[in-house]
Amino acid sequence: MPAAKTPQEQFTVATVNVNGIRAAVRRGMASWLAERDPDVLCLQEVRAPDEVLGALLDEALGDGWHIAHCEPTDAGTKGRAGVAVATRLPVGEQRATLHPRFDGAGRWVELDVETPAGTVTVVSVYVHTGEVGTEKQDDKMAFLDAVTARMEQLAAGGAALVCGDLNIAHHEADIKNWKGNLKKAGFLPEERAYLDRWFGELGWCDVVRSLHPGVEGPYSWWSWRGSAFDRGVGWRIDYQLATSQLASAAIAAGVDRAEDYAQRWSDHAPVVVKYGW
Repeated sequence: MPAAKTPQEQFTVATVNVNGIRAAVRRGMASWLAERDPDVLCLQEVRAPDEVLGALLDEALGDGWHIAHCEPTDAGTKGRAGVAVATRLPVGEQRATLHPRFDGAGRWVELDVETPAGTVTVVSVYVHTGEVGTEKQDDKMAFLDAVTARMEQLAAGGAALVCGDLNIAHHEADIKNWKGNLKKAGFLPEERAYLDRWFGELGWCDVVRSLHPGVEGPYSWWSWRGSAFDRGVGWRIDYQLATSQLASAAIAAGVDRAEDYAQRWSDHAPVVVKYGW
């Protein structure tokens, strides 16, 4: 069992789309979790009830977890989404309502976490994959509108951190085969424009990119199919977005890419950032 952390230590936040937490655990997620021992853990595509998620955390890291967990309840997304924020730090309020259109979608949850430096609102978000010319893309764009409105509110408040699978690669450096995806969901100009606004007008920071300027990736998603993982044909679609006061405290960031295909426990890899006080 990892040793208890003191308030003076660095504050570690990990976010990952587990692609079904039961399957991820079977493939080895618990070992990664025990080794990393994050202070805050954000999950997407949980696809499991509270008791399953709580039992995993207890087994890997011990009890005492506070969990804000929102699974989908509408028929269209039930069993295909689910988001959570978990921490053993003291917590305040939790919220799961983003917009009435997406109530029951299991794609947005907030938890106010009491850190040694003050309260941080932590969000776990799972944006729709989308598909050009279909209702799936319409839903994605409407969801991004709702996210933008909430991020504007959060940016005007205290420290906040939005973590999750945005299903958008922002720039050419964030996707290996960018030329072949210019007209596909995930790299459309109108999707990327939302991130432009978040990082520009709204003042949010892409923490990983700010600490790794001018490099390819680091990618966080590779298809299960073919040899995409082995050939490094990936996308950077998983993010930690921070308000300015929190972003300035980021001291290290990276992606926990598996050593080889056989050791993958999700098609996504965890994005981990350490914040110093």
